[in-house]
Amino acid sequence: MTKKIKYGCAPIAWTNDDLPDLGKENTFEQCISEMALAGYEGTEIGNKYPKDPTVLNSFLEIRNLEVASAWLSLYLTTQSYEENKEAFIKHRDYLYELGAKVIVVCEQGKSIQRDTSKSLYRDKPSFSDEEWHLLTSGLEMLGELANEKGMSIVYHHHLGTGVQTADEIDRLMENTNPEKVSLLLDTGHLMLSQEDPLKVLNKYHDRIRHIHFKDIRKDVELLTRKHNKSFLDSVREGVFTVPGDGYIEFVPILNAIQAYDYHGWIVVEAEQDPNKANPYLYAKKAKGYLDEIQNKINV
Repeated sequence: MTKKIKYGCAPIAWTNDDLPDLGKENTFEQCISEMALAGYEGTEIGNKYPKDPTVLNSFLEIRNLEVASAWLSLYLTTQSYEENKEAFIKHRDYLYELGAKVIVVCEQGKSIQRDTSKSLYRDKPSFSDEEWHLLTSGLEMLGELANEKGMSIVYHHHLGTGVQTADEIDRLMENTNPEKVSLLLDTGHLMLSQEDPLKVLNKYHDRIRHIHFKDIRKDVELLTRKHNKSFLDSVREGVFTVPGDGYIEFVPILNAIQAYDYHGWIVVEAEQDPNKANPYLYAKKAKGYLDEIQNKINV
């Protein structure tokens, strides 16, 4: 496996931040211990993780884990820039102390991500021209703050938000400075949006600085589409799974990632009900699948 790519795992399979009843019995220490046991080099950060960087590092170091990044919700379209700036600086400084190089951000203004009364497939929000300007100009200013610490913001296109589709990703990229705003590629969010992750990767490979790998169960997707389920209800139904357990073809994606000489993290992130999908077993399955692909590429 090339040293240019590090594989991390997200804690959302053990305890879901948006659905705290999913995995409420799973502890932080169980989560990171099982990540390490499954063969991962790093982790993203969940709500159960210690807020003190020194304490968190002490738990991670003995398991040979690093911090890849952590999510920050932005509200640039609905709140003042100063409010967002204050939250961002606090988050940035926390990640800096943990050694992370990228900061995952996602605009949650007008989002239906957590609204179970809204259909993921029918009620997607959109931004006005004014809201787009607030978003792109705000992201560039936050990108400058990240650069002060030698860090970068990576924008997470996300289901149920104003930046979900390929066209919306295009608009975001075309209206932001590459030196200030980078992109996170998420395979699952693109495929469930009926977009092609490989096309987005090919188009923006020079701006992608963080990657999430998740897969999709076709039968569950069809069911949630038929019944116009919300994002969170779709998660409960099991629409997402780990790479190698759904229908996404990861071989050409990983081939392209390596061909473009990508340096950074690939994080397995598959939010599921841990009582239905044992987090350790699925994390291990994903790592074995990705290692198998990587070994074939390197031959």
